[in-house]
Amino acid sequence: MAAPSSLIALKKPIFLSFSPHNIFNTKPKTLILTTQLKTCSLVYSSSCTSINSSTTQPLVLNNKQEEKEEAEAEVEEEVSLGSIWREVQGCNNWEGLLDPMNNHLRSEIIRYGEFAQACYDSFDFDPHSKYCGSCKYHPSDLFSNLGLNLHKGYTITRYLYATSNINLPNFFQRSKLSSIWSQHANWMGYIAVATDEEEVARLGRRDIVIAWRGTVTYLEWIYDLKDILCSANFGDDPSVKIELGFHDLYTKKEDSCKFSSFSAREQVLSEVKRLVEYYGQAGHEISITVTGHSLGAALALVSAYDIAELNLNHIPENNTKVPVTVFSFSGPRVGNLRFKERCEELDVKVLRVINVHDKVPSVPGIFANEKFQFQKYIEEATSFPWSYAHVGTELALDHKKSPFLKPTKDLGCAHNLEALLHLVDGYHGEEEGEEKKFCLVTKRDIALVNKSCDFLKSDYHVPPCWRQDENKGMVKTGDGRWVLPDRPRLEPHRPEDITHHLQKVLGTSNGEPKLLH
Repeated sequence: MAAPSSLIALKKPIFLSFSPHNIFNTKPKTLILTTQLKTCSLVYSSSCTSINSSTTQPLVLNNKQEEKEEAEAEVEEEVSLGSIWREVQGCNNWEGLLDPMNNHLRSEIIRYGEFAQACYDSFDFDPHSKYCGSCKYHPSDLFSNLGLNLHKGYTITRYLYATSNINLPNFFQRSKLSSIWSQHANWMGYIAVATDEEEVARLGRRDIVIAWRGTVTYLEWIYDLKDILCSANFGDDPSVKIELGFHDLYTKKEDSCKFSSFSAREQVLSEVKRLVEYYGQAGHEISITVTGHSLGAALALVSAYDIAELNLNHIPENNTKVPVTVFSFSGPRVGNLRFKERCEELDVKVLRVINVHDKVPSVPGIFANEKFQFQKYIEEATSFPWSYAHVGTELALDHKKSPFLKPTKDLGCAHNLEALLHLVDGYHGEEEGEEKKFCLVTKRDIALVNKSCDFLKSDYHVPPCWRQDENKGMVKTGDGRWVLPDRPRLEPHRPEDITHHLQKVLGTSNGEPKLLH
């Protein structure tokens, strides 16, 4: 939460603490709350026991938990992210980092969540826009237009597109106007790589990020899941199966469209091959991190599995494996039990961050899933067609633990990504079976929670769904007319570039890449 510059109205005391990284990067200060005046202020002094008030007594939050967390944070600061990046990326399945929550891991979860959130914030979903279904910004200035200074160390190297498919009809966004951009493709995310040398040094490696967009139809798309499994056909084992809608969205293409003439799968594989080959030959340590929210979380897991199954994370020059990690947010189940087992065999690390009140992570596979004792038997012996299993390590959070959020029956709030990142910020693990108090650690502004929903308590005076383009992108011309300006022209895929690297990935048949199923 950003440091308040003025008094904030409160109805009751709220317990907060700040890490050494918070409040202008200074040492944590004492937070004083008053209950009768209903005000809250930060006092910038090393110790404070009173405030000027004749009617109230201050509440000084300096309990044992806060002191312990401050001591732990100071110890963590002495260990750089670059020295433990493999652990943070899940080499040990995040053992010992989740309870209590390691602050390096907390910051990385939030950072990758912001990569995924950028896909929502930059997507044009207005059906009245002639650019509906595309990205609002050029790759060179997407992060800066969103105010994501944290990501200036990364360069976007490819935009990802997918074509509409009948198995997920609520996914596709199309303009009501005549087609200016595309009637067949939707922008689905991007691939970026850490190029700033200071950022590379901080991270301890050259990080390749694949960020997938979820849907902008809230939860409508989840009703399109038919529990129909199909063989992935990315490897030699036909028993590895994934949900049909996810498979089609990832693999289908439209030859008549220059943006989806290659499938999302072909776009990802060719670019990952190019980047790993380029930086691997230069001797860089590399990581591949895939992230997404909701439907994007499903695509993140599918693409991470695909990359590992095809051995694209292998660097032959030094015979090393590049770690493949998925930071998944509010994702549904993706495949069957054999899919889960195969991901584990390939050493794909998955950290699934969920809100326990969110319905999306419970589907598909309501009846036969990883919690069912006899799942393996019914899947192998009876070929039960609706058997699904979550992959990886789960970080389950509860929005009712946050004193900033109000009670709500809105399922969209429980599924909201910004709200989930807020919960990550305040989560500290459990002690003797009970969750520790919710205490914000980073500078993350609580106003972000209401960016696209109505979840914050009214005490904070943050309007719901406040994020929007100024004047919906309309600008006034010199002659006084309001128009929607043309956007910078986006170059479609370079066929020769994608084809060249696909040939390396999949081999050739009569000089052409093998068909990707």
